[in-house]
Amino acid sequence: MNALYIMQKLARSFLTVLLIVTTVFVVLRLSGDPAVYVLGLDADAAAIEAFRDQWGLNRPIWQQYLQFLANAVQGDFGYSYFEERGAMEAVLERLPKTLLLMGVTGVLTLLIGIPAGIYAALHHNSWIDRFTMLVSVAGFSLPNFVLGIFLILLFSVTWQLLPSSGSGTWQHLVMPVLTMTVAEAAIFARFTRSAMLEVLHQPYMRTARAKGLRWHQAVRRHALPNAAIPLITLVGFFVGTLVAGGVVTESLFAWPGLGRLLVSSVANRDLAVVQIIVMLIACSMVFTNLLIDLMYGWLDPRVGSLRTGD
Repeated sequence: MNALYIMQKLARSFLTVLLIVTTVFVVLRLSGDPAVYVLGLDADAAAIEAFRDQWGLNRPIWQQYLQFLANAVQGDFGYSYFEERGAMEAVLERLPKTLLLMGVTGVLTLLIGIPAGIYAALHHNSWIDRFTMLVSVAGFSLPNFVLGIFLILLFSVTWQLLPSSGSGTWQHLVMPVLTMTVAEAAIFARFTRSAMLEVLHQPYMRTARAKGLRWHQAVRRHALPNAAIPLITLVGFFVGTLVAGGVVTESLFAWPGLGRLLVSSVANRDLAVVQIIVMLIACSMVFTNLLIDLMYGWLDPRVGSLRTGD
């Protein structure tokens, strides 16, 4: 993997984040006047104009954008109108809860989905395979909010075993994690099964068996490493689905994370908070995909040695 390949990927990642931030900045300012949302429809024109002048909202968009970039370089990402404090402070306060939710969901998804897919592939066309795929189809076909409401009705209303909202104890984490894990694990199970079935029918598997390797040795040494390569691609999409699912799940279970903060900030036109959250989401997804590209270059030297423009 040469330096040119790495520099090309880094440049593309930086331009992608910049494009996303710019687009969000422009769209937010064209979609409505924050002064009206903050002060209310009954506020007089003088108060609204004073608010716009105080926060620079009466200047052209390109001037606001340049000022935003200049402040961001210095670590100033704006002020939250509704939180009445720095926007970054409000976001960082919610970030640990979101990381906890996504971290536990991610670990459980990989621990359940990948082994289930491997086991189903190794027992192809058996009742275990059919049952695993049936559960997988049901899992990713069921929307998050439907599953979440069902869990609330079952575990909170009917059985009264788990709290339906909040984040005070580990019990508050159970239903949100379960809501997100079911669909994600189902996707990984199906994808892993397909990747394994494709690898198991490759000629090198027959060659390995012909050389005297036992079946489990051939699977461990040849099938699993080769099936893992396409799974790397799925991880990039996995981060995106975690973010999207987190917005719905956090709102449903009143989980005090970034997803719930994003929904309320969009509704209240809290521009600075929305910009920071979108920027964090964009950076996380771009960084994940950058790592995936670099891993491709490391796993397959033919990819890492490509010249620019090839």
